Amino acid sequence: MQGSCLCGDVVFHVTPPLRDAVACHCTQCRKVSGHFWAAASVPMTGFRLIRADGLAWYRSSPAATRGFCRTCGATLFWKPDGEDRMSFSPGALDGPTGLTVAEHIFTGDAGDYYTPAGPPPVPSPAPPVLQASCLCGGVRFSVPRPGGGITACHCTQCRKLSGHYSASFDVPEAEVSFQARQPLAEFATPGGGRRGFCTACGSSLYFRARDAAFSVEAGVVDGPTGGRLAGHIFVADKGDYYSLTDGLTQHPGRD
Repeated sequence: MQGSCLCGDVVFHVTPPLRDAVACHCTQCRKVSGHFWAAASVPMTGFRLIRADGLAWYRSSPAATRGFCRTCGATLFWKPDGEDRMSFSPGALDGPTGLTVAEHIFTGDAGDYYTPAGPPPVPSPAPPVLQASCLCGGVRFSVPRPGGGITACHCTQCRKLSGHYSASFDVPEAEVSFQARQPLAEFATPGGGRRGFCTACGSSLYFRARDAAFSVEAGVVDGPTGGRLAGHIFVADKGDYYSLTDGLTQHPGRD
């Protein structure tokens, strides 16, 4: 079973048996993926890197490192120290996975705009200015308004880059103020948009569409977003390993 980042600079192969996916809502996983992350796992004997031109690793904690593509910013791997296993993004797999989400962990750290299982909560109070940052803190910016309506996107690009699926809210780009941006990079997507990510830790940060519409990944907001998940788009492209159970509107494409 083969997987890859969006640009193809990282390609890997996993050989079953595979552990089913675990959805993690910890702050670290939300920062790097931009929403929350799901990771399947395989013994290292069943894991093989085919291409690693873009592969970079970030020491995210004393216990583990995270692998991502430094060319397109795709979230790909989590490798715990002292264990002979590799956790990988099921969203990076090409074609059907045959997997399922077996459990949700660190649900107490979930964002205020969604619930791990069930409909999203009532929006929580948020400061008038939202602060946002990548996992390593090398990129920091502010948005002068609450998140409002947040849209989950299940298109192949968003699943490849986030490792699961994305959730973001629209904001005029002119209102975004950067306090630090040295490791910031952008990747030009096949559809004509541009993805902003941190080249040091791999965190997904924002998307600028071909028509210049700008959206911020909800998972990078520090603290409450003041927003609420409002619906799902491109569900025709969603992964086979998860179900949508929040009761929100689902669009096969964008509309």
